[in-house]
Amino acid sequence: LHLRFRNLAVRQATQVKYRIGSTLMEHGVDYNKEKLHRSKYFHQLLEELKEVPESVRELLRTSRGTLELFQTTQRNLLGQLMRDDRLSARVELLMTIPSVGVVTAVTWALEIGDPWRFSSAAKAVSYCGLVSGRQQSGEKEYRQPLSKQRNGNLQSILIEAAHLAPRYNPVLRQLYDKVKEEVHAGAAVIAVARKLVAYLLAVDKSGKPFQMREME
Repeated sequence: LHLRFRNLAVRQATQVKYRIGSTLMEHGVDYNKEKLHRSKYFHQLLEELKEVPESVRELLRTSRGTLELFQTTQRNLLGQLMRDDRLSARVELLMTIPSVGVVTAVTWALEIGDPWRFSSAAKAVSYCGLVSGRQQSGEKEYRQPLSKQRNGNLQSILIEAAHLAPRYNPVLRQLYDKVKEEVHAGAAVIAVARKLVAYLLAVDKSGKPFQMREME
C-alpha cells in the first residue's frame, strides 16, 4: 500500500512539474530545463520575473510548494518501506544491477513477491506488461500496443528505468542503439525494459550480486 501511495505521489509530482514548465512557456520565460526543479534555481528565476504578473508568480510559488510536498511524501514512504530488514537486503542485492535504483528495486520486490513463481523471464516480462501482440497483413508483420493485462505499477516503473538505463549499462546501450536503428526509439526502450526484467529475475532467484558475464 505504501508503494502504491508513493507511485501516486510520483505521478502527481510529474504533473506539477509539467504545469510549472507550461506556465513559464505560456509567458515567454526562458529557463534551464535541467535546473528548473532545483529549489535554488527556481527561486532565483522567480525573483527575476519582473515582467510576469504577480498572480502568475504566486501560482508558480504555490505549484513549487505542492511539488516539494509530493517529493517529501515520496521520500518518507520509501523510507518506511526500507525499514523492513528482509526487503532492504533484497533491494540492495537488486541494486547491484547497473542502472537499477532503489525505486525500481523496491517496486520489483513488492509487486513480484516470490520470484520463483515465474518459471522463465518470458513469463515475468508478460506479467510486467512488456509484450505486444502481432498482426499479419500480407507479407508484413505489425506489432500491436503493449498488453493491458499487466501489472501497471511495474510496467510504468520499468519503462521509466529503461529510458535511463543505457546511460549506465554499456550492454543495454548497445541493445538500445541496435533496436532503435532497426525499428524506432520506442521499441528500443521496451527492449531495454525486457532485458531489465531478465536481470532482476535472475538476481532475485540466485540471491547473488549481478555479474554481467553470467547474465549475457
